[in-house]
Amino acid sequence: MSKQKRMMQRIWLIFGFAVVLFIGSFYQAESERQALNAITAESLYENRQSDVQLEVSGEVTRLLPDDNDGSRHQRFIIELPSGLTLLVSHNIDLAPRIDNLQVGDEVDLYGEYVWNDKGGILHWTHHDPANRHPHGWIRHNDNLYQ
Repeated sequence: MSKQKRMMQRIWLIFGFAVVLFIGSFYQAESERQALNAITAESLYENRQSDVQLEVSGEVTRLLPDDNDGSRHQRFIIELPSGLTLLVSHNIDLAPRIDNLQVGDEVDLYGEYVWNDKGGILHWTHHDPANRHPHGWIRHNDNLYQ
């Protein structure tokens, strides 16, 4: 075998190794995926954890009066499929109010979970104009509020 052929084989071998390393860097072990998926409102509540970004879906069970002290917040209670309830505190100075929200409606939310003995609070369901906090949102009737 000529030196040129051996050199080309080495180059292809190095290239193949680099491709395998690159693709492998995107691999996430099953245990890591399960750990990420295990972050639920229920596990946060049981462990009394707070300040964790969380995505949930639930049914609106109660509409509450707005909190107008300081930044204004639209407030409502949702019940998750597990039965756990969360107070949603949606900043309406930074995001649009959900005007047509009704008891019985399904909502999807992404925000910051804060533990309390009643189930917890989900807030930061809006964009952060300063870009220092993960942006949150609420999806209701195919409309996104952020």
